[in-house]
Amino acid sequence: MGCSSCSSGGGTPRGCKNNGTCSSGGCNKLGVFDWLANMQLPAGQAPYDILEIRFKNSRKTFYRNAKNLSLQVGDVVAVEASPGYDIGVVSVIGELARIQVKKKSPGLKPMETKKILRIANQDDIDKWVQARALESEVMFQARTLAVNIGLEMKISDVEYQGDLTKATFYYTAEGRVDFRQLIKDMADKFKIRIEMRQIGSRQEAQRLGGIGSCGRELCCSTWLTDFRSVSTSAARYQQLSLNPQKLAGQCGKLKCCLNYELDMYLDAIKSFPSTDVKIQTEKGTAFHIKTDVFKRQLWYMYEGEASIGVGLVALSPERVQDIIKLNKTGKKPADLKDFDTHVQVARKEPDYDNVVGQDSLNRFDNTFSKNKKRKKKKPGSPRMEGEGVSTAPKPAQKQNKPQPNRPQQNRPQPQIKAAEGTAENAPQAQANPNKKKNNRRRPPRKNTGGNEGTEK
Repeated sequence: MGCSSCSSGGGTPRGCKNNGTCSSGGCNKLGVFDWLANMQLPAGQAPYDILEIRFKNSRKTFYRNAKNLSLQVGDVVAVEASPGYDIGVVSVIGELARIQVKKKSPGLKPMETKKILRIANQDDIDKWVQARALESEVMFQARTLAVNIGLEMKISDVEYQGDLTKATFYYTAEGRVDFRQLIKDMADKFKIRIEMRQIGSRQEAQRLGGIGSCGRELCCSTWLTDFRSVSTSAARYQQLSLNPQKLAGQCGKLKCCLNYELDMYLDAIKSFPSTDVKIQTEKGTAFHIKTDVFKRQLWYMYEGEASIGVGLVALSPERVQDIIKLNKTGKKPADLKDFDTHVQVARKEPDYDNVVGQDSLNRFDNTFSKNKKRKKKKPGSPRMEGEGVSTAPKPAQKQNKPQPNRPQQNRPQPQIKAAEGTAENAPQAQANPNKKKNNRRRPPRKNTGGNEGTEK
């Protein structure tokens, strides 16, 4: 039901496109994990009758289960409202609700708490869905009415009551706004009861949600329930640049996450000397430039070298305190570089062990290259006797295999070994008397043990 207000049909979200898998639990914000769900109560103890009911966005209220209804987390219920009734979803029950009451409303009186009327039926749910569908259009029309009157206010959200009898308009403004005429105009146009409620910039970001500069959903819309004041001193202690564009969140105020690590920085800075004190040396006066808290380094520079931007020296807090003590006694060290802790250490290449033994990724490269050299043959070179011919007998199935007819034009013909003056070579020699003699150098013939063959 969380995606019904922004769906385009069939329960598919139209805006977030996360299909109910975002970290805030779909379109519902400030979800609570019931880590006491599997715990059984002691014998004779009645379950806690106060339940937490979630409404649109981050609005949650405690209600009393006076009728002892069997309710679980996620049930849609009808609760008391003024006037009429409202529809919400059960978010926390049991002993975890007791802890939430002590945390958020320590002065809550159970007998004065509004009651849960019933489990919502189909008619109640249909009205609830219809109310959620009207909120977007009504908000834009209300903004138009406010602009026509000339009010300096921004209507950021509208929440209809479950029975379609009242609508609450949430707005932000710099000061007080006289919206009496606006309420009359909206009541005449929408025919419902109007309630105006002013909220701050952070509450607006909490209700609407969004993505922060860190790439995650806003803390105020997912888990942060209290807004503590954030000052620029938190950025100074953490050595951050006082750039308002980087320090401001979606609400336009300083980011709440500036307070998350502030205590760690404050504890670490306690052992650091004051950065306002200048260091006196024989070379000159040095002043503080920057501080790296967790590396425990203080960077100093001489006054004469500030214009050229060189001469940064990194000192540990202990060394700085020693130099300050020397200055108080009237002594000056020769140079700050004698106390420099920022020393470049030569990096040693790690010795990796061959975990696979003798195997290597290129162990087959030499074998492939040798096979390629054996198979590679120069074009146009004569074929020697026995070259590339294996002396091993061929398999029986391959001996009678017919060889394909290959063109013999560019292949050099093998020399016929015959005795001088034979009758077989005479007609061949006289057949082409005008044929030019091949200028290619041929290899010498081998002796056959008798008469030598002649080459014409």
